[in-house]
Amino acid sequence: MTTADPATGVRTATWGGGLRQTLIASIGNAMEWFDWTAYVTFAAVLGPQLFPSGNATTNVLQTLSVFAVGFLFRPIGGLLIGAYCDRRGRSSALRLSLLMMAGGSLLIALTPPHRTAGVLSPTLLVVARALQGLSAGGEGTAMSTYVNEIAPNRRRGLYSSAIYISTTLGTLAATLLALLLHNTLTAGQLGDWGWRVPFALGALFALYGWRMRRAMPETPVFDAARERRRNPAWQVLRSHPRQVLRVAGFSLGATVVYYTFASYMPLYAQAHYGVTANAALWAAVAAQVLFIAALPLIGMAADRFGQRPLLVAFGGGFACLTPLLFGTVSGSALRLFAVMTAALLLFGCYATAAPSATLQMFPTSLRSSGVGLPYALAVALCGGTAPYLSEYLATHGHAAWFPWYISGLCVISTVFFLRYRGKNGIDLTTVEDT
Repeated sequence: MTTADPATGVRTATWGGGLRQTLIASIGNAMEWFDWTAYVTFAAVLGPQLFPSGNATTNVLQTLSVFAVGFLFRPIGGLLIGAYCDRRGRSSALRLSLLMMAGGSLLIALTPPHRTAGVLSPTLLVVARALQGLSAGGEGTAMSTYVNEIAPNRRRGLYSSAIYISTTLGTLAATLLALLLHNTLTAGQLGDWGWRVPFALGALFALYGWRMRRAMPETPVFDAARERRRNPAWQVLRSHPRQVLRVAGFSLGATVVYYTFASYMPLYAQAHYGVTANAALWAAVAAQVLFIAALPLIGMAADRFGQRPLLVAFGGGFACLTPLLFGTVSGSALRLFAVMTAALLLFGCYATAAPSATLQMFPTSLRSSGVGLPYALAVALCGGTAPYLSEYLATHGHAAWFPWYISGLCVISTVFFLRYRGKNGIDLTTVEDT
């Protein structure tokens, strides 16, 4: 349901209609991130199958390097799909991103092992991750733009919580499937064919999400701004360079924090402290469930107190606490759970405040392009390389450097947060000129 603003004529979503549209978008987002997360969840199994080295550590490094390759394509996806989102519509971009993710997952599921296909195996894996990287680069910004443009004023923090709730549900589903496969299949079965299951299911899930998104209406504010779109990607760089830099600064610390503590930490505990795969995955599941439950409350806090206090709490918190969090990890799954829970709850301050804070920096016809490119670039440089960098430093005797690297990035982001002067509850349903 929508209502028309009598002053502007722009139709805005009602509370119930906005929730329904957010739910449909969120289901697709969860399926998208199930596909994306399945790769790192099964990294230890993928390596020996698709790479030639028989050394387990080398195989993990090779697999994580391809994980980083996927991130290198995210800025391209952010640029291309962001421009597509500003030209053709938010819902159209969300459907395109799911189709690309489905194609990447299907290709991984069908990739032959290295022992039979040789160099073709890692080549196909790189192609598949590149396709998924393009998809992920566009999904995050299109999802954020769609949700914030249909959300009622003073409810954008609450609605924005749906972005990471659905992202974490996808991650959680991938983790639960990994637990199921590890506990029902032998090591031989898991290596022979079991690792293909999550990617085959991921392709089916993504196609189902695409089908659901076909029923999603376009945001009313985008419809009202259709005639104002002109070369959005170029126009962003030409007319809004400071805002582009600001979005990148916002994103530096957040991307490395999320991919370290939400995705990589269970693998880190297994590789460096001997936590069993079963125990590490259950610790991750419990932490993610608490994160999902807390996000709406943190979102309401963002609506009540504004974005800036929460952003500063996130950046300053991780700048100070990251070395302590890493120092707390040990061979105990309970400690792993405590570290992941504390980190994710603190990250929730960014997750609920940043989407509306960054989107309001740009006019309607440039929002997806303006946020998509710098955010995806920050993710590629810092988030996607985080697991590989941590493992690389550890193998060269410098494991203690990585937590300080995260702290340094969060210090940079905090400087940007402190300089932020956006208004809480700004009306994103108003068409703005460029």
